[in-house]
Amino acid sequence: MDTVTSDRKAVSAAARPLGIGLALAALATVVWSGSFVTSRALHDTVPPVQHAFWRWIIAIAAVAPFAARETWRQRALLRRHLRFLLLASLLGVTIYNTLVNQAGMTTTAGNMGMIMAASPVLMAVYERAGGTRLGARRVTGMLVACAGVLLLVSKGSLAMDFAVGDLWVIAGALSFGSYSALLKRKPAEIGGLPFLFSTFVLGALMLLPVFAVSYAVQGGFEPTAGTVSPLLYVGVVSSAIAFFAWNKAVSIIGAARAGVVYYLQPVCVALLSFALLGEAMGWLQVLCMGLILGGVILGSAAGGRAPRDRDRA
Repeated sequence: MDTVTSDRKAVSAAARPLGIGLALAALATVVWSGSFVTSRALHDTVPPVQHAFWRWIIAIAAVAPFAARETWRQRALLRRHLRFLLLASLLGVTIYNTLVNQAGMTTTAGNMGMIMAASPVLMAVYERAGGTRLGARRVTGMLVACAGVLLLVSKGSLAMDFAVGDLWVIAGALSFGSYSALLKRKPAEIGGLPFLFSTFVLGALMLLPVFAVSYAVQGGFEPTAGTVSPLLYVGVVSSAIAFFAWNKAVSIIGAARAGVVYYLQPVCVALLSFALLGEAMGWLQVLCMGLILGGVILGSAAGGRAPRDRDRA
């Protein structure tokens, strides 16, 4: 009886951080779904590079009151790991969102959300290459969710007809998948807020020369409610809050399992389009959402057992 009780307690203790990690990954995914809508909404008023640059300036201002003091205390540690921070900033801040904004010029928010759902495949490949055993249930869940995404993108025909913007999003998915896998190697001694703040600052600095060129060639944009409000959303909510939640989720449950939750993104984008834009939702969308949700449930539940196996992420 004591053995059974202790096993149950071990399973319960293992499930708690799993649940927290999944909830944080889901929060980031839902919030980021809205950022695809804003990228599309601003495509004809704010140049893509300027959109990205001001997003990170706003994010820096939002995080600074909470992170600046701790970042200053860890400045020597951050300098020691500067190459890692530069790579993380380049992939997750400078490149990823700029590519998504560029994609919004020529493709829909729905396509962006659906294609970005391919990034968990790359996360899982990186984890497997690093020696992590993903497990049959998680791989099966990933494949089921991926099938739902492919059906949704191809409108049931499995004939891939990509626009130029779709190709930009594919490049963005590769960048984000690489960033998420890189988080696994974040030095444990660097705090979450100093890491977030320093990558935001470094990413914005790397964007600054391109921003200057964009401003000189394309000019600025008019700061109205229609431009400032979306920028505040992506700067505060999609950047400061969502990136903190995602980074924490990856540190708790690993990039591969968090990536399975990321498959929810096309579902969230479709629901937002239906609720905010009045776009129709047919039987194919419902079927694909069922596949994606089923795959997420199957893949995220896998591995949530007592810490007895060595193949947990």
